[in-house]
Amino acid sequence: MDERALLLLGLLKNQSQHGYQINEFIERNVSQIMNLKKATAYAILNRLHEAGYVTLRMEQEENRPPRKVYSITKEGEKEFYRLLQENLSHLEQVTLPGDIGLMFLDHLSPYEVICCLQARLKNLEEQIKVYERVPKHEHNPSVDLTIDRRLRLLKSDRDWLQDTIAHLLKKQRRDT
Repeated sequence: MDERALLLLGLLKNQSQHGYQINEFIERNVSQIMNLKKATAYAILNRLHEAGYVTLRMEQEENRPPRKVYSITKEGEKEFYRLLQENLSHLEQVTLPGDIGLMFLDHLSPYEVICCLQARLKNLEEQIKVYERVPKHEHNPSVDLTIDRRLRLLKSDRDWLQDTIAHLLKKQRRDT
């Protein structure tokens, strides 16, 4: 199981939900943090059901089509706490996008490197603005911690890029 299973079990820990509710919450609140497609969420819910962590019942309101309602089991709660503790205490090796490209900068002209990094910086600044506009989650302040962490990491990357570009520009001026 992975972070996506932790997310789904956590959502079900709060209350039983049908798939549409789960996917709506993910789209509104988690899409900036994690890329989780609807089909993937349903596949994981099915695996959690097969593992005995989630129950499934059919519900029908009036003339609407029947829908699946998911609930967490006692075993699912135990798995949720295990995954939560593992997730919060475990540190994985982080692979940042672009690290491989940085290893081969020498194959481009200094001008090309600076242009590429400036384009990356512009995209990064746009992404920072998106995170800065995310509204506060009054009913779930833990989500705010996640957004704050992501924002700080992006700003740190921005600062590194600005310093690197300034260094490369200075070096280019010296060499010409």
